[in-house]
Amino acid sequence: MTSPVLHLERAAFAYGATLVVQDVTIDVMPGEAVALIGPNGAGKSTVLKGILGLVPLTAGNMQRSASVASLPQSAELDPEFPITLRQVVMQGRYRSMGWLRMPGGRDRSAVASALEAVGLADRAGTRFGDLSGGQRQRGLLARALASEPGLLLLDEPFNGLDQSNRDALLQTVHDLKARGIAVLISTHDLDLARETCDTVLFLNRSQLACGPVAETLTLEIVQECFGDVGVEVDEHTLVVPDHEGRE
Repeated sequence: MTSPVLHLERAAFAYGATLVVQDVTIDVMPGEAVALIGPNGAGKSTVLKGILGLVPLTAGNMQRSASVASLPQSAELDPEFPITLRQVVMQGRYRSMGWLRMPGGRDRSAVASALEAVGLADRAGTRFGDLSGGQRQRGLLARALASEPGLLLLDEPFNGLDQSNRDALLQTVHDLKARGIAVLISTHDLDLARETCDTVLFLNRSQLACGPVAETLTLEIVQECFGDVGVEVDEHTLVVPDHEGRE
C-alpha cells in the first residue's frame, strides 16, 4: 500500500507558551490535494509552518516521508531587484547545489520543468519585476517546484489573482496531482476546494472536521467553523466573505 507523504495525529503547534492549534489529524497521500479551511486566526498558517518545522510540535505526532516545499502568502522578493525569472526559480535548487551554487544539467532541467509546469517557460529571461503580480506568484510557485517536492504547501495562493492567473494556477494544481505530488492548500475559497481538492480539513484552533470534499464541505460545517461570519448560499456555491490578514 502507498504510504502517506504526511501523517499528523492529534498534532499541536505553539509559539513558546502560546498554544495556537491542536488536535489536527490527517494522512495526506501522494497526488492528493487537501484544502485547509478556517477563519483568520484559526491556525492555518501555523499548521503549514509546523509542517515545515518552523513552529514547534508540542503534542501529538508528525511524520513526513517526502520532501516539502512551500509558497508563502506574500512574496519576499523585491520586484525592483535586477534578477530574471529563471534566476528566481533556480533559487529552488540551491539546497542541492552545495555552497558554490553552480547549477548543473539536472538543476537546469528542473528549472525548465518547473517553468513549464506553471506556464511561464516563454518568460524565463524576463526580469522578475517586469512580470505581473499573478505571474510573479506563479514564478514563486515554480521556485518551490524546482526543488522537486513530494508535498507542496500553498498559503492563500489565489489571493489577488486575476482570472487568467487563477485559471493557470488551478491547472497547475491539477497537473501536480496527476504527477503524484501532494498539495495542501490554505484557503478561504470554497469554490477552489470543490474544484481542485479531494479532502477538506476545517480548522478553528482545533480540527472541526476532515474528510472527502463531497461529504465534508457542507453548509452546517462551514457555519460551525466560521461562527458569526455571514455565509451565503445559492444552488451552486457556498460563499464565505473574503478575509484579510494573516495568522
